[in-house]
Amino acid sequence: MPSLSRRSFLVSATAAAVSAGPLGTLAHAASRTPKVLVIGLDGALLSRIKDADAPNLDALMAAGLTAPSSIYANPLAPTLSGPGWSTIITGVWPDKHNVKDNAFTGSRFTQYPDFLTRVETAKPALSTYAVASWAPITDTVFSPKVDTRVSTPSAEYDTGTTSRAVAALRDGNPDAVFVHLDNIDHAGHTYGAASAQYLDAIHGADAQVGRLVAAVRARPARAAEDWLIMVTADHGHTDAGGHGGSTLQERQTFLIATGPTLAAGSVRYDVKMPDVAASALAHLGIALDPAWELDGRPVQQPAPDDFDALRGRLQSRADETGIPAGVLGYTHTPPAGWSVDNSAMGTGGVTEWRGWTFTTDEFWTQAQRDQNRECNVRARNVFAVADGDEWNDKAVTGTFDSTLVSPVYPVTGGGTAVLTYTTCYRQEAPQKGEVLVSYDDGTPAVVRTYTTDVPSRTESITLQVPAGATGARVRFRYTGGNNWYWVIDGVGIGRS
Repeated sequence: MPSLSRRSFLVSATAAAVSAGPLGTLAHAASRTPKVLVIGLDGALLSRIKDADAPNLDALMAAGLTAPSSIYANPLAPTLSGPGWSTIITGVWPDKHNVKDNAFTGSRFTQYPDFLTRVETAKPALSTYAVASWAPITDTVFSPKVDTRVSTPSAEYDTGTTSRAVAALRDGNPDAVFVHLDNIDHAGHTYGAASAQYLDAIHGADAQVGRLVAAVRARPARAAEDWLIMVTADHGHTDAGGHGGSTLQERQTFLIATGPTLAAGSVRYDVKMPDVAASALAHLGIALDPAWELDGRPVQQPAPDDFDALRGRLQSRADETGIPAGVLGYTHTPPAGWSVDNSAMGTGGVTEWRGWTFTTDEFWTQAQRDQNRECNVRARNVFAVADGDEWNDKAVTGTFDSTLVSPVYPVTGGGTAVLTYTTCYRQEAPQKGEVLVSYDDGTPAVVRTYTTDVPSRTESITLQVPAGATGARVRFRYTGGNNWYWVIDGVGIGRS
């Protein structure tokens, strides 16, 4: 199969426009029908795709978006296919869909259904199709509401899966298609991710991806269609082979996507696993209902926060020894408008974690695995962390007492406003986290206190704005000793 040209999937700026509304729908040119193809490569590592002979995947990366990301580990869920594909297909993390293993015991697919079922519910006239080499995906994760679900017989494996999907794309008129290929994961288990056989399996899957994309390109109505194509994986693999643990390699996933508004050759770090489902729904013109409680957001509508602007300033390790030297992942320099008050902060300790630090998942989680840092799933890209536990790994004087201070947000006096932020807090006394708000730089008042564990979530706090006030500033104060940590991300104040 010849590789795709770089121009094949570029979409002109006039072909599609991003809606300005909050519910995640996309506006399409009247002459183009939105369609979605999601290809899942079980157990594929993006780093090894780049090492392999994979011209079709390389062409998709050149034509659109590449977004490396990481997932969870226990106790949220192990890095297994059941939780992984459930997260991708439903658009929510395991603490919502409740899949913890490959048996799917206790799953909440009725409350958090797959994205094709949501398509059928919102727009039943659309045609949905799912085919998988691993039967639980089509037998269990996708519901019977999907128009066509095919579990490929084991004797046919990925060859049969690909042929069936190609036929559906070529001979039918599907609007949303999901295809699961399994052989990369099989090679990882048998030979390890560092093996030549794993690269060979990627090469084989790449040819199958090429056949699928060629089927899209050859459709008679292709000129009138607006395809979003996404390629992703459920987890990574160790060099020796296997997954389920908490190493960063096992926690690796990615999204390769081509479609409207996605710039050719772009790389982003704010994309997460649940975004696949949200992006598919938005592309098909289905508004994302807040009542669905999706964790994903459309990749076509990026929403970077202030901390993300720091990625280019991140440094390599200073005192930490468990983090690879080549990983750039922390800075103490806040973004424009922000500040860190360390006037009460103790001295000494591990340099990286002295006071509030701006960091990334790939840096912070490698400081110390299996202490729930891997469960900080709702923070994206660069986030702020106060980590008294890691700071105390070298001799210190005094205690950890650091305050993260926001810019001034405009508010309307006499009304209400809503403070939102993503957080993940692990408690050990005498540790405490306090959220304080001041108006027009008056005296800060506490609006939320943390003294018990709070798993990763987005907080919304309604503020009563004093009469005459025009600006509000937020402070996040963390105090403690050799205790645990507090993560903050995505801070904002808006109207209620």
